[in-house]
Amino acid sequence: MARPPFQSAPTRGGPRVNDEIRVPQVRVIDADGEMIGIMSTRDALQRAFAAGLDLLEISPTAEPPVAKILDYGKFKYEQQKKRNEARKKQKVIEIKEVKVRPGTGEHDFNTKLNAVQKFLEGGDKVKVSLRFKGREMAHQDLGLKMLERIRESVDALAKAEQMPRMENRQMIMILAPR
Repeated sequence: MARPPFQSAPTRGGPRVNDEIRVPQVRVIDADGEMIGIMSTRDALQRAFAAGLDLLEISPTAEPPVAKILDYGKFKYEQQKKRNEARKKQKVIEIKEVKVRPGTGEHDFNTKLNAVQKFLEGGDKVKVSLRFKGREMAHQDLGLKMLERIRESVDALAKAEQMPRMENRQMIMILAPR
């Protein structure tokens, strides 16, 4: 007994299935991936239902359109699995911030430098900000030297996406992993 066609609302933006295929002829591929040839859409649908499967339009822009006989539910499940797998492999690049001061001591400087290196190795961008307070604004050259020292220390890991520049009372530099 032939299985009734897959019942669904008309797909929006997705491939057309079974009765949604409105072209007179299609190039048909069977469930095993073998090319059957060009036939009328009605004959292709009958062949799919006889096998207990669905007819899915794979390439609607081809002449004639290419349709494949397959289990549509299984096809949708596999597509969803592929999308989820691709989403898992995506790396969201975050911007981590490290704050320093012109008078930061040597040990604290090294600790902050280690944090910058760890963030860069993790694939994140790093925003190094150096805040000036009070009369420190008169010694911006010290701040610039400190940021240049950080940049040179992580030169093997990162490139400066934004060179040091002043914004109000702080100097900012952004480093991106190589």
